[in-house]
Amino acid sequence: MATINKDNLGYLGLDFQYRLIQQILVDRKFGETIVDILQPNYFEDSLLRTASLKISENYEEYGVIPDVNNLESMIVSTVSNEIDKEMYFEQFKKIKEAELNNGLSIQDTAMKFCKQQELKKSVREIEKIIQNGDLDDYPQCEDILKKALEVGDSKDDGIDVFEDLESVLDTDFRQPIPTGINGLDSYMDGGLSKGELAVILAPFGIGKTTMMTKFANHAKNVGKNVLQIFFEDNPKVIQRKHLTCWMEGQVTLNDLSENIDEVLKVAQIKESQPGKIKLKKFPSDGTTIPHIKQYIKKQISLGFRPDIVLLDYIDCVQPTKSFKDEWSGEGNVMRQFETLLSELDIAGWTAVQGNRSSINAETVDSTMIGGSIKKGQIGHFILSIAKSLEQKESGRANMAILKSRFGKDGITFDDILFNNGTIQIDMSTDDTRGKTFLESTEIKKVREQNVINEALDGLKGLSELNNNN
Repeated sequence: MATINKDNLGYLGLDFQYRLIQQILVDRKFGETIVDILQPNYFEDSLLRTASLKISENYEEYGVIPDVNNLESMIVSTVSNEIDKEMYFEQFKKIKEAELNNGLSIQDTAMKFCKQQELKKSVREIEKIIQNGDLDDYPQCEDILKKALEVGDSKDDGIDVFEDLESVLDTDFRQPIPTGINGLDSYMDGGLSKGELAVILAPFGIGKTTMMTKFANHAKNVGKNVLQIFFEDNPKVIQRKHLTCWMEGQVTLNDLSENIDEVLKVAQIKESQPGKIKLKKFPSDGTTIPHIKQYIKKQISLGFRPDIVLLDYIDCVQPTKSFKDEWSGEGNVMRQFETLLSELDIAGWTAVQGNRSSINAETVDSTMIGGSIKKGQIGHFILSIAKSLEQKESGRANMAILKSRFGKDGITFDDILFNNGTIQIDMSTDDTRGKTFLESTEIKKVREQNVINEALDGLKGLSELNNNN
């Protein structure tokens, strides 16, 4: 039986090697971990050897892993012959189109292989020391072996509290993505930053998708790349909501078709401006956070890197393993989503259904989260929406900031503009200024007492009229 050469990646197959390069490009945290120990000569294919070399050189010079398009440009620029360039373009498609499924397994196998190669090198060094027979050099053996066993470990060793204080004290250190809702961004210190998770809490039929679309639309307007994920809506419905947003209240959702020329003109202008919105509908049965993560990494490999993801909504996502109770699984899903945002450096909004008590509530609070309370505990920012029947008809709503790790919370906004027909939301008028829960409660008590007093006065007047008769 022929001996398999395990000194290079050939024994794992060419497809594995293409997928490995792709994993390095789409998961930069992994790329930064393996780049120092992944040698170009580990690859069989000349293109992959060149790709590995260019990745290493770029990381050494600039401290970053290049994206797939930059890497392609680097490689193609090394040849002047048009035939060779065309060949590289064709070969590079294999990296772009490599299957992303089971990416973590690819990463784990590659890391084990590289660690094994480093261990082999250390053994050879130790053998030389032993053969020389110098007793004073024996302590080096321990250091060499220890170094080999530590390669590939995370490079995140924490930071010193005094590190880079200038950027820490920068007033815009978060670089938030604004929501575009007047009155809300100021309470969010400018909006939502990458790595942060925000949650909308509301009962069904209130307007969670309207608000998520509003956030997505404004992020594109300020030049950001947006990924809007949904499970229950038709993509054309979401497209129509975005078109309505861009009409800025001049045309309602139901009147778009009657204003085609005007709508298309505005859409063409928006399409030519920086930023993109990609809409993706996932099946509501069986989709997990790893599925979503692999999709995002695939988009990154194709040149679309989202700055913000809007997941409508988290209750439709399934846990990756079985739990004793449903609530534990819900908390696990939310934690996985938070980890995804942190690892891929993306801002994220999602929505959570309120429980039965939230349906007729004047203000939805944190006790009204449907299912696991952990869905609220994990979020960095929680915003709730409530509507009475009268408010639904008049295009108004009550909103509350229930939690904020980067601003003030415990604030309510009564009877704000919330028009699902024109996709307009505004919290900035004097009549809807933010109030604390205590202030809001006192106002409600006064309002309720006034109603009682008016009723008593009416009864008193009726009694006096009867007595006079």
